[in-house]
Amino acid sequence: MMVKALAAADDITIEHEYRVREIQPLAVRRYQGLADEHEAAATLSAAHGAALSSAKTRLWGDSSNKLSWLIPDLGRVFPQARFIHLVRDGRKVASSYFYKLGAECYDNDSTAILADYLAGGSDEAPPPEKKYWWPQPKSGEPWAKEFLRFNQFQRIAWHWSEINRVILRDLKDVPEHRRMQVRLEDLYSQPSTVTSLLGFLGIAYRDSFVSAFARPHNVNRPVDTMLTPEQAAQFALLATPMMKRLGYAGQREYAVNY
Repeated sequence: MMVKALAAADDITIEHEYRVREIQPLAVRRYQGLADEHEAAATLSAAHGAALSSAKTRLWGDSSNKLSWLIPDLGRVFPQARFIHLVRDGRKVASSYFYKLGAECYDNDSTAILADYLAGGSDEAPPPEKKYWWPQPKSGEPWAKEFLRFNQFQRIAWHWSEINRVILRDLKDVPEHRRMQVRLEDLYSQPSTVTSLLGFLGIAYRDSFVSAFARPHNVNRPVDTMLTPEQAAQFALLATPMMKRLGYAGQREYAVNY
């Protein structure tokens, strides 16, 4: 949605998961403590830095959850960067990942292969396909011992909670004028939120932006699936603290009409 809506502006180039086969493995290795800031800076400079240098627009952006694990590195490489933390009810995120990404996200085989690599059982890293490179709890952290026994949905629920925890932690060190948190639900229901987002980016307001954000978008299949009672219980166990922190606690799960 962010890409489709903002791409209509005249002075911005915006990508979706730019150079993901390089960035996603880097992001996971960085989170797991297997890549240092020098490797991160080199990769980001060669990828996003090169694209930014050749852009013919005032702004260049990347809408990618993979960058969530690289916020301090992005801040060092691009000291003028602005960060938009786009949040959504975690139940809708988990449902979307589970039903629409399929074997691309936390399937049993790919998760076990990465776990073996992280544990030192294999000296060879998995190939740079998206399905292998999803973070896992580090030793000694909550859910680390249980993670490989989780089912796919539980891993996805953990991911939603953890990625938002890392974002909130790392954005604290970014100056306020360079960061913004916005709820997806507010973008499509409150024109004032769209106005604030455009102002944050310095983009001139047009009514067409409001209508663009008002239409639900999906990159795979325009189908919404509500959580089963079992999934709702699993999600609550893993993600209730983050739901409270982001202001979604106590709200009923909503249906999306594409």
